[in-house]
Amino acid sequence: MERLRAMAGTAAAILGSLAVGAAVIAATGGDPAAAFSAMLRGAFGDENGVLRTLAKATPLLFTGLAVGIGLRAGVFNIGAEGQLVVGALASAWVGYAVKGLPAAIHLPLALLAGMAAGSAWAFVPGLLKAWRGTHEVIVTIMMNYIAFELTHYLVNGPMRDPHTGAVATPMILPSARLLALSDLTHIHHGTNFSIGFLLALAAAAAYSFFIRRTALGYEIRAVGLGAEAARTAGIPVGKVVVTAMALSGALAGLAGSVEVLGVHRRFFDMFSPGYGFDSIAVALLGGLHSLGITLSAILFGALNSGAIAMESATDTPRQIAGIIQAIVILGAAARYLRQKARAE
Repeated sequence: MERLRAMAGTAAAILGSLAVGAAVIAATGGDPAAAFSAMLRGAFGDENGVLRTLAKATPLLFTGLAVGIGLRAGVFNIGAEGQLVVGALASAWVGYAVKGLPAAIHLPLALLAGMAAGSAWAFVPGLLKAWRGTHEVIVTIMMNYIAFELTHYLVNGPMRDPHTGAVATPMILPSARLLALSDLTHIHHGTNFSIGFLLALAAAAAYSFFIRRTALGYEIRAVGLGAEAARTAGIPVGKVVVTAMALSGALAGLAGSVEVLGVHRRFFDMFSPGYGFDSIAVALLGGLHSLGITLSAILFGALNSGAIAMESATDTPRQIAGIIQAIVILGAAARYLRQKARAE
């Protein structure tokens, strides 16, 4: 029954957001049916559209899982964007600066570097939360700004490629690149689809197994349901919170790694359009479950992918997709807060 209520709430949030989007389109003289039809065709109308949608869903799935594992432990990781950025830069550095390694070693090393950097960035607010009771939302927001400014300085200074006019690092060596469809055929060039999406699906499966089938996953869920009750039962709440935040940061860092190694093949300054922030809605809309987060990530990927086709075919501004996403975020956040209030 609880799962059915959650599904009904998710459907209501999506339908409500579409209704608001349709009202805005109609109020500005557009045709909502034509606009949404063009958006659907752009997202799923052909093979390239589907691949673009899945490519845009990939970082959202990683970061949605990152936010989800934090919320499972009762901590709100608002810092996924900063963790993604530092993870991406760490992977890029390993990808271009470490030379002479075979791909079987170089690629995993670059991915692990991104996970380690993201994990370290999230470890700090987790430690402060457990040690001093500092609110994680405040600290993660502050850490985001530090991440943005630090990576901006590095990619404009010591890590900048002097041979290009772009604000970017040197190109990543072929041995550290994730396989993309554009490497295999020109037909799918521009879709940005890589095997990173398969890694994201594997991460979703691992998330589900970890949360439901391991002792640490049980402790994380217990702390999230009630820290005092968990402490009374002998669960080390502080240690669990720090661990959950570190794991959350590792997933966010992996999102940045996949974007850099599989899509851009170098680190561009400000390359993320806000994946880490959208991931909050992805996690909440997905009910913190791996399948729900996966479907939510694909939905947001479809909105982003289809918005361009909608604007091209109907002259409806692509910002309509942003309005729809914003309404989904509000609905998902309201539902989460209601559930949390009932639990308390």
